[in-house]
Amino acid sequence: MVRERWFVLLLAARTISVLGSGFAPIALAFGVLALPGAKATTLSAVLTAQALPMVGFMLFGGVIADRMPRHRVMTAAESVNAAAHLCLAAMMLTRWAPLAPLLAASAASGIAGAMLFPALTGIIRDVVPPARLHTANALLGLGGNLSKMTGLVLGGGAVVMLGSGWVLMTSAVMFAVAAVLITMLRHVPDHGRRGGAHSVLADLRTGWREFISRQWLWVAVAQFSILMMAVQAAYGVLGPLVAKQRLGGAPAWSAVLAGEAAGMTIGVVLALRLRPRRPVMVATLLTLPTALPYALLGTGAPLWSVVSGAIVAGVCFDMYGVLWNTTVQREIPGESLSRVSSYDSLGSLMLGPVGMLLAGSLAVTIGPQHALIGCAVMVVLVSVLAVLFPGVRELRVHDVHPVPTGS
Repeated sequence: MVRERWFVLLLAARTISVLGSGFAPIALAFGVLALPGAKATTLSAVLTAQALPMVGFMLFGGVIADRMPRHRVMTAAESVNAAAHLCLAAMMLTRWAPLAPLLAASAASGIAGAMLFPALTGIIRDVVPPARLHTANALLGLGGNLSKMTGLVLGGGAVVMLGSGWVLMTSAVMFAVAAVLITMLRHVPDHGRRGGAHSVLADLRTGWREFISRQWLWVAVAQFSILMMAVQAAYGVLGPLVAKQRLGGAPAWSAVLAGEAAGMTIGVVLALRLRPRRPVMVATLLTLPTALPYALLGTGAPLWSVVSGAIVAGVCFDMYGVLWNTTVQREIPGESLSRVSSYDSLGSLMLGPVGMLLAGSLAVTIGPQHALIGCAVMVVLVSVLAVLFPGVRELRVHDVHPVPTGS
């Protein structure tokens, strides 16, 4: 019963935090563009200042989350995120927003994200019995997806009605509420985390050994890294270009994104019943249909079919997410789980900016539709290649015997 109360607190905190994260990007983008003298390059600089620290500090976040009580790390991260968005809101409301403070607040938000995600992966295993990890990940995904959809549907209207500053203020309050809820997890048991006797580099080396010693783990992360390069290129640049050229512009692209968000919610519900004996192989195969919306966009299909493809992709992405998170939490020793998760997150995120950078050049040289077909082919090839590895195919649920590595 105690563990159930802890999980309810964690679920509430994450759902509220994700809702704040859903509102914030829309408010930040339109708020920055509305500032006196702001240009597209201003927004690009602000978003880059947020993204780079998130990637750069991810490994450090994993070390911290394995050294300290994870609820403290998460509380600090949510608090920093609240303070950062409070500063951004104040700058939007007062219209005093020099570039340096904007970049600093955005960077603080990115660092908070890098601290939060490795700790979150670890704390789920701390508050949920092993037999219920799958259900817990599915419920966390469901809450997050419903919040994400709410932010997508209401975010634009809220900015128009209230203004970017007040919406960012609302996000800051949500992050603060999430921080308060997480503080209530202070009695969660410590599952073997070490103190700070080892150096950061030693901790990172230990986490790397845990990561690289499991073929299923590094192969799946490498696959997902390349997949995310295609996803970022398609959704960040190429898809909006095709939507503008032949589908009707922003409303059409919003329908595609909403379709994917709806599919993600359906995927979590389906994942509650999906308990395969070979979870990594099934998860990898689920990435194959995610190429569908890119192929449809690239071949000139009508909007309704692209939206349908996006729904299918959303279903597969979230079923993948539940299977993957549960497998990692079961397989990796608790004392190094957050560090391994940080390598997972770093690998998954690091090629995304490369995809967006290449997408612009490809759109000019071969056209956005041909580039989207290339993205679809890349997703299919890398998914098939990953399944060829024995570690991906053969890992079974009953094979959970983590092998500790010395430090």
